Amino acid sequence: MKVPTSRHPALVLAICCASIVVVVMDISIVTVALPSIRRDLGASVTGLQWTIDAYTLVLAGFLVLAGSAADRFGRKRVFLTGLTLFGLGSLLCSLAPGIGWLIAARAVQAVGGTMLNPVALAIVATVYPAPAERARAIGVFGSMSGLALALGPILGGALVDGLGWRAVFWVNVPIVAAAIVATAVFVPESRAPRARRFDPVGQGLVVVVLGSVVAAIIEARWLGWTSPVILGLLAVAALAVLGLLRYEPRRADPLLELRLFRSVSFSAAIVIALFALCGFGAFLFVTTQYLQDARGLTALSAGLCLLPVGVLVLVLSPRTGRLVGTRGPRLPLVVAGIALALGGLASTALGPVTPLPLVLAVYLLFGVFLGTVNPPITNTAVSGMPRSMAGVAGSLASAGRQTGTTLGVAIAGTVAGPGTASAAGVWWLVAALGVGVLVLALVSTGRTAAATARRAAALFDAVEGVPAAR
Repeated sequence: MKVPTSRHPALVLAICCASIVVVVMDISIVTVALPSIRRDLGASVTGLQWTIDAYTLVLAGFLVLAGSAADRFGRKRVFLTGLTLFGLGSLLCSLAPGIGWLIAARAVQAVGGTMLNPVALAIVATVYPAPAERARAIGVFGSMSGLALALGPILGGALVDGLGWRAVFWVNVPIVAAAIVATAVFVPESRAPRARRFDPVGQGLVVVVLGSVVAAIIEARWLGWTSPVILGLLAVAALAVLGLLRYEPRRADPLLELRLFRSVSFSAAIVIALFALCGFGAFLFVTTQYLQDARGLTALSAGLCLLPVGVLVLVLSPRTGRLVGTRGPRLPLVVAGIALALGGLASTALGPVTPLPLVLAVYLLFGVFLGTVNPPITNTAVSGMPRSMAGVAGSLASAGRQTGTTLGVAIAGTVAGPGTASAAGVWWLVAALGVGVLVLALVSTGRTAAATARRAAALFDAVEGVPAAR
């Protein structure tokens, strides 16, 4: 099969990077607008949680499906559809007359977003057929994710103060419009040699699990953990998990390839992604409200307070990527776990009158954490896997990140509630998540973990006859 090429690979890479920036930035750019949204739309804490989680929940639930659809129907076609839906969702968000409409529009926006992240990565890999060039291009693409997540509050603060909270959604529309035109002209069409079959039952069960758990966490603060509604949601989630465990192994091309979880490295990478982005999601949700509500800062000033995070991500992410390539993922993950744990512990001491330089020093720890945690997650997930499963493993790692962010916002809002007076519980949780990342970093990068990855890869080698990735 002839590999599609492009006469403008750098331009294609720029288009794909722009798509990942707007999708990931819309997770964090909205957090700084939450106080303004609450005041303007009369939203409750639950409404604010769903404003974030309606987006990240859809992203987490449909990432793998979008990747499979692109392999089957054409990556350019699905990418264009994703851009269109994302732009439409952004426009609807900017026009939302109430919090319910905003939440629904965020879900539309996320449906488009699911078609951009994994598909853009596949397009980048296609237009850079040479291994060395492809590795550099994927490194540039991957660094955009952490940078966009960290810089979102800064841009969001400027837009909220200058034009109002609706501007954080307006800004997407011209970017997406330009990306649609550029994609139609410059991006070549491509498909996978063998597309994985659709798994509608598995997809439905995954959505039920994620939706039920997140809804239970968000609503438990008001209904109570012993409420029949909450217990019912948790029971539905448990039954859906059992359904996945029973149904997925019988599929030739399951949505969740459970054989991957026989690799300690892969399983740990998914949990690390959950823990890491759960911690950062909680950090963003509480911090942007702490800075504006407890300290009385403007949205722009609150965003600028997060500048140390963005600068460190910009500086550390490429260096971390090179370190992972030469020495493996252990050291960056250990550093990330320690930084997150220390950041959580230090944040318990922050209050309305804490000197601002001390607050910014604490935020440096979160910058170190985010700058060192993202690059090694995908590396750990695909370590030792056959090339035929690398895309699935990477997609599941991305889904783990989005699920972690969703849970972080849900838990932070439930624990802290209105305002930030009771946020200490959130920071203790963040510290515990950091310790979890540290422990998993040590467990997932040793010889025993590598041996389990080789045994897991052999399961696919026996079926597909594909050599394992080195």
